[in-house]
Parts: sequence; C-alpha cells; structure tokens
Amino acid sequence: MYNKYQNPLETRYSSKEMQFIFSPQKKFSTWRKLWVALAESEMELGINITKQQVSDLRDKIEDIDFNLAAKYEKKLRHDVMAHIHAYGEQVPDSKGIIHLGATSAFVGDNTDIIVIKEGLELTRIKLVNLLFKLKEFAIEYKALPTLGFTHFQPAQPLTVGKRATLWMQDLLIDYYEIDNLISNLKLRGVKGTTGTQASFLELFNGDNEKVKELDKLVCNKLGFDKSIPVSGQTYTRKIDSLVMNCLSNVAQSLHKMTNDLRLLQHLKEVEEPFGKNQIGSSAMAYKRNPMRSERIASLSRHLIALSLNPQMTQSSQWFERTLDDSANRRITLGEGFLTADAILDIANNVTSNLVVYDKVITQRLMSELPFMATENILMKAVEKGGDRQELHEKIRVHSMEAGKQVKVYGKTNDLLNRIAEDETFNLNRTEIDSLLDPTLYIGRSVMQVDEFISNEIDPIIKKYKNKLGNDVELNV
Repeated sequence: MYNKYQNPLETRYSSKEMQFIFSPQKKFSTWRKLWVALAESEMELGINITKQQVSDLRDKIEDIDFNLAAKYEKKLRHDVMAHIHAYGEQVPDSKGIIHLGATSAFVGDNTDIIVIKEGLELTRIKLVNLLFKLKEFAIEYKALPTLGFTHFQPAQPLTVGKRATLWMQDLLIDYYEIDNLISNLKLRGVKGTTGTQASFLELFNGDNEKVKELDKLVCNKLGFDKSIPVSGQTYTRKIDSLVMNCLSNVAQSLHKMTNDLRLLQHLKEVEEPFGKNQIGSSAMAYKRNPMRSERIASLSRHLIALSLNPQMTQSSQWFERTLDDSANRRITLGEGFLTADAILDIANNVTSNLVVYDKVITQRLMSELPFMATENILMKAVEKGGDRQELHEKIRVHSMEAGKQVKVYGKTNDLLNRIAEDETFNLNRTEIDSLLDPTLYIGRSVMQVDEFISNEIDPIIKKYKNKLGNDVELNV
C-alpha cells in the first residue's frame, strides 16, 4: 500500500460517496446495466432474445470478475471487449446477445453521462448545504457593522452578514449553472459507430421507427427522457467542457470566499474552526493558521487548472471521433469531481463553526469611522451656516494630518478633536459624537440580507429541506 503512488484526493480529501460514483465497480456495473437495457429493449422490439437471457444478464450486473477482465484486456488491448468476454463467461447462454449492434461508446459514453449526472447531483446537494450554513451565519450577523474594504483599504462600512451574502451570491450562480446542466443532460443513446445508427437499422431490417424506439427505450430504462439528437461515435466533448466549467465555477467562488476568510483571520475578526488539539505551526506554538481555508484555495486552483483539459480536448477532436480524448478524460473528469467534492466538504466544515470576534470588529471600525463620518459632519456644519467648499478643504487638511499622526507617529486618530477645535465648523464634540453611530453608515445592509435570503436562498433551501444538516468530518 505504501510503496506506490496514492492519489491524495482519495486518501485525504474527497468523500466516499463521490469516490464510489467514479469507482471501477460503479463504472463497469453501469456498463452491464446498459447492456441489459439494450438487450431487453431489442427483445421488446422483436429481436430473437429471450427473457431468460436478459434475466441471467441482470443477475450478474454487480458480480464483476475484475481479475478476469484484466486478463482479457491484457490480451485484447481493448477494455470494452475484455468486459464483454468476462461478462459472457459468467452468463454463457447470453454471451451472444451482449453488445448486439453497439459500439464501445455505447457503454463508455452513456456511462460517463450517468456518472457525471450523479456527480453533479451530489455536488448540488453539498452546495445547497453550504448555502444553508452561510444563510444562518448571515442572519446571525446581519446587523453587526464592520469596516468595508476596497483594494483592502478602509471603505464604507457594511455588516458581517452582508459580506456573507456576497459569497452566497457567487455560489447561487454556481447552483443555477449546475442545476441547469443536470436538467439538460441527455444520454448518448443508441447511435452506432459513427452516429448514423446504421447497424441498428440493419438489425431491424430497415425499420426506422424501431431504431428510434430502441433509442428511446434504452434512455428511459436508464432514467433519461431523451438522448442527444445527433452524435459522432461519441457525444460531443463540449459536454465535458461545460461540466468542468461548472465545477471550476465552484472552485472560483470558494477560492474568493476563503481569500476573504484568511484576510479576516489575519485581522482577528473572523476565524475558521480550530481543533482543541490542532497545531498551527511546528515552530510557533501560538499560531492559529487558517489551514482549512488554505486547503480550499490550494485544491481550487487545481480544479480551475483541470477545467482547461476538456476545453482543449473538445477543440482538438477530429470528425466523428479520435482516441486522444480517452486517457485525458479518465483522469480529468474523475479528479475534477473529487476535487469539487473535497472543497465543498471543507467549506461546509469551515462555515459550520466560524468564530466572530465582534469587539475586534467594532474596535477596528471605530478607529476608522471618523474618516467615514466626515461627509455627515460636513452636512451638519453646513446646516449651521458653514460654507461647504471651505469646510471640505478644512476636512481634507485635518484628515491628512490625523492620518499622519496614526501612520507616522503611531498615535490615535485625533481627527474629531481637530474638527471640534476648529471654530469654522461650529460643532462641539457632543454634536460630532452623535454622528458616530456605525448603523448610520451601513446603508441597507440589514434589509439586503433579509431580502436576498427570502427571495433567492429560501426557495432553494425549501426545495432541498430533507437533504440539509449533514456535518462534515475532515480526514486531516
């Protein structure tokens, strides 16, 4: 076990559920389900296949002899033919009807669509759970004012909950992209070697309607309403590109969110969970590193980079198919889903127990609020008869000097004292202090949180209410 390469996505990061969807057992048992669906549908349309033959095939769907299949593949250099032979040895009376009229892409491509759909469905559930956790966080802190940042420089205040809705907005877009893709996924269906269905037309003696019905029956038996209208030997690899783009979108959103969390942890305002016995640094015992957020960022970059592979594969295909897609897809699709699964699991873990230090948040906001309050101070002074242009220039000068006291000399912000002592403003310190309530500067932050959650998030949460609340335990 320890003397060969192990994929960290399997050993450290992704869930058993997602690993199973892309496992050999799932892949090759789905091949067999497709062969059973094909044989049964051909029987129903009049081909000389018996119910017993179909039943025998169905009984062995999950009972795969992987060693035997490997021996055949070594000999034949063809994975589909290897599994046909291995399947046939288990059900000798049905051997002759396995894969009747089909080409390798019948099992390969249809199986890929099936596991892609299941992978997307699991991804969607985990994404909804993350939105649910962020919703709870946003509601709890919707009214807690915090310093806003543009360019990571102090800017107009908002609330901690409002900031969380920005993360949720990105993830909501990702949800709709995934949901739409799931709704529109179609099987490759029964299309033949170059997509013309010629072999099946021959099988049914030129009966076009039976060929069309065969395609429909197989799709329905596998849980799909439709197959793609036209194909070459394979379904267009554009679908793979769309799928990986959706997963990449999730990675982009989570990378951005965890960038914010890492910066907030540096500011000691918000921290990701920290285990009782967790070690932040082997050298510096006091450290509380945002290692889960960093892991999300690291894996997200891997997923974003992976999404380039299917784009290049799609663009470089020749005519009805080439095989230069195969080896690439074996790695890219599985790793893409396992990586998306991993970052969503870690994100669900992180957002379950975010720690908010409200006093630090308030202290930082109040240290900068005098600068934010200058517009209100200016308007108050104008109300009392001051000249706006003159006062604006004085505020500019006082602000520069106050900033110098803070940055050059390490002193406290004395802007408000400077304004109170300037007779031009005609304001005493009590009048000025009345303008320092942080809630005066957060705009519609609280209402925006309520409206966003009520209008955009709650309908999705309600739809998946029976799939919510799963806690995520990380391996490391």
